[in-house]
Amino acid sequence: MSESATRERYAAAASAPEAALCCPVSYDPQFLKAIPTEVIEKDYGCGDPSKYLLPGDTVLDLGSGTGKICFIASQVVGPEGKVIGVDMLDDMLEVARRNAPVVAKNIGHANVEFRKGRIQDLGLDLEVLDAELRKSPIANAASYLAADDLANELRIKHPLVASDSVDAVVSNCVLNLVENRLKKQLFGEIFRVLKKGGRAVISDIVSDEEIPEHLQSDPTLWSGCISGAYTEEGFLKAFEEAGFYGIEILKRDTEPWQTVEGIEFRSVTVQAWKGKQEPCFERNQAVIYNGPFLKVLDDDGHAMERGKCYAVCDKTYNLYKKAPYSDHFSFVDPLTEIPLKDAKPFDCTRTTIRHPKETKGQDYNATTEASNCRDAGDCC
Repeated sequence: MSESATRERYAAAASAPEAALCCPVSYDPQFLKAIPTEVIEKDYGCGDPSKYLLPGDTVLDLGSGTGKICFIASQVVGPEGKVIGVDMLDDMLEVARRNAPVVAKNIGHANVEFRKGRIQDLGLDLEVLDAELRKSPIANAASYLAADDLANELRIKHPLVASDSVDAVVSNCVLNLVENRLKKQLFGEIFRVLKKGGRAVISDIVSDEEIPEHLQSDPTLWSGCISGAYTEEGFLKAFEEAGFYGIEILKRDTEPWQTVEGIEFRSVTVQAWKGKQEPCFERNQAVIYNGPFLKVLDDDGHAMERGKCYAVCDKTYNLYKKAPYSDHFSFVDPLTEIPLKDAKPFDCTRTTIRHPKETKGQDYNATTEASNCRDAGDCC
């Protein structure tokens, strides 16, 4: 029911704008200048994940609609970057594809393409499947099973979006439209297509309470981004369960977009990273949590108190040196580096203090003169 209701409502919205499908969002006007009015008026969302992209990124936009976020992202990532929009609706894709050359001419480069598929099944190219089914239409049970086998073959040999292929996955108020039973698969697909070190930046509608069954069964509320919303806590948990780390809320609307039976629905933008699934090796590295909190707990269960020097594996050490952690830690390198090929396994299930002798070396016994001050002002 939920997907058919969504198809019908958004297909209609590709022909005539529908204000109820979006929250008020302020986009950078410099990027909107290059985008035709038709695209802007018929595109719907609740946030702007494009503002967190970087030059040169390869970007995947889930539920790209008429292409507004893709066309903004195209300008942010520049000619060295690439943008892929995925949508399942022919009406939306027609508007986006028709306007892509116009935007390319306005900005001076063409780096956007639109593909037809379902965001919870990024392996299956629906246009390729359509073409094959026109050759061999489904007429009976045998041909239905053959079509299912064909779809599985296409996912493997000609995926819509390849594994480990994009730097950033963005989405603007679309994940809540996916049926609840398919949401785990959806997050698994987001994780699959990201490169190691890539991130998801998702704007979506969330609720402050669990949504009762009778609201979930309402097709109008479902297609209106209400019934399929995660709770705020559940949304973050979905990233965690998919294997992401460094999960953070980048933006949370204070005021609800809509309230239904006392339940508040508001927009949030969440960022999460891929890349902690690696072996742990001991290289005598350490980190110090700088504060401001007394203690923090990371996604691998390491609890660290402010100001203490903790033993970490090479994987964790390198993760902490990157966003979103790097500003919160000081890093202690061993005096004598242990080559990775010589490193022994590290038990990352434990959290232990790193004694200074482990990083300096057990035989370290230097005595030095006071160092020269490099900063202006007094020194001791």
